[in-house]
Amino acid sequence: MNKQTLEQTILESSEPVLVHFGAPWCGPCRMIEPLLSRFQAEFGASLKLIGINTDENLKLASQYRITTLPTLLFFERGNLLHRMEGMYKREILWAELTKLLPQPLQTTSN
Repeated sequence: MNKQTLEQTILESSEPVLVHFGAPWCGPCRMIEPLLSRFQAEFGASLKLIGINTDENLKLASQYRITTLPTLLFFERGNLLHRMEGMYKREILWAELTKLLPQPLQTTSN
């Protein structure tokens, strides 16, 4: 994926977009992936999740000034609303997502 493809996806998406920048060798990135997949399932079509491997997309990571892994970027209608760098507990990620998104399809219990 290049910058143009990512930006086109973000701009054309009718739902908010969560972009996850990570790498296969990054332990926290591997730990956060199941949480993000669970959030995707819980929010359904009201959230679009895109994963970017920074090792394969160095130029893209540089263009978005990714210096810490994992980094999560929250976009809505093409605008960057929020940036989270590093590993966060599930509760903190959930709180941030629910501030930015409509209610999930189902409620969760830890």
